[in-house]
Amino acid sequence: MNLEGRSAIVTGGAGGLGSATVRRLAGSGMGVCVLDLDPERAGALATELGDSATTTGGDVANDDDVVAAIDAASSLGALSLLVNVAGGGVGGGRTVGRDGSPHDKASFKTTLEMNAVGTFNATRLVAAAMARNAPDEDGQRGVIVNTASIAGYEGQIGQVAYAAGKAAILGMTLPMARDLAPLGIRVCAIAPVTMDTPAMQLVSDEVREHIVKDIVFPKRMGRPEEFAILVESVVRNPYLNGENIRLDGALRFAPK
Repeated sequence: MNLEGRSAIVTGGAGGLGSATVRRLAGSGMGVCVLDLDPERAGALATELGDSATTTGGDVANDDDVVAAIDAASSLGALSLLVNVAGGGVGGGRTVGRDGSPHDKASFKTTLEMNAVGTFNATRLVAAAMARNAPDEDGQRGVIVNTASIAGYEGQIGQVAYAAGKAAILGMTLPMARDLAPLGIRVCAIAPVTMDTPAMQLVSDEVREHIVKDIVFPKRMGRPEEFAILVESVVRNPYLNGENIRLDGALRFAPK
């Protein structure tokens, strides 16, 4: 898909992966709406990028917030891309803790809502808006790129909620691609390893070494810019559809 003259929404767009993606897309000629829970950081990013970016504060699970982002992005060009980066986790822990207590149900539900429900909600609303676009020469009207995690494949001890949320995103990819094919909308997901975001740069050297030790090559954490490059590659390649793409330096988690 040609990016010039089109617009995108990046949810979680003020965070590490999101902001790198926003900058990459804006630099490639797209108008970008930053949808984020942190209006100050989102606003600062939009100001930095000038006329090529706008922002709406809000939650991807809130219909009105997503519709406001659709309207804002559409003012910058034909809305043709949604990058769902918003997600995260609350709490965590084992299914049954070392003290014999069961995992907190509320935190499990909240983590699923942050990841699976939020991603689905933004996708359903934005895809309906994209369906009104005129198709390009390949019949494309839009692209959805969701963010999962390698934890969705190989969740670690204490990650049952987060792994379930990310596995749900991976599980949505193919049925969404099939659902949206008649509308000319492609769907892929990226499953990154722990990325070297500003938040991760605050952790100790010991923690960083533990994260990196099993990565095959390159022997480091991934960079947010590498995530953004992959997003752009998915958008530009019209034959990429229904794929979950690992971005992990060949890391495979073993049970620990």
